[in-house]
Amino acid sequence: MTYKAKLQRRAIKNKETKALKKFSPYDIIFGPTVTEKTYKLQEDSNKYFFKVHKDSNKNDIKEAIKYIYNVTPIKVNIVNVVFKWRMQRKLVRKSHKKAIITLNKKDKIEIWL
Repeated sequence: MTYKAKLQRRAIKNKETKALKKFSPYDIIFGPTVTEKTYKLQEDSNKYFFKVHKDSNKNDIKEAIKYIYNVTPIKVNIVNVVFKWRMQRKLVRKSHKKAIITLNKKDKIEIWL
C-alpha cells in the first residue's frame, strides 16, 4: 500500500455512532444551555447549544437531535469545557462536553425555560 493510498484511507469520514449503542438519545443530550450569548446566536445564526454526554461523538449527537427534536442538523461542533480549579472563589466549574448545533433557517427547536 502506497503512502497516498494510506492517506486516502485515513481521510474517509467515520459515520459510526459510539455512545448510541450503550445509551438512549435522551441520555446523550442532557439539555440546552441558555445564556444571553446562546440566545442571541439562536436568533441570529440558528445555532443551539446543548450539554452532552462525555462519551458521545458528533454522529451520536446528530442522531439524538434528529430523534428528539425532529430536525436535521447541518453542522455539529463539540467543545470540551475543562475543569476550573478553585483559587480565590467559592464556585468550581465542573468539566463537561458542549455541542453547538447549526440548523437550517427554516428549522427551529422550541426550548422551554
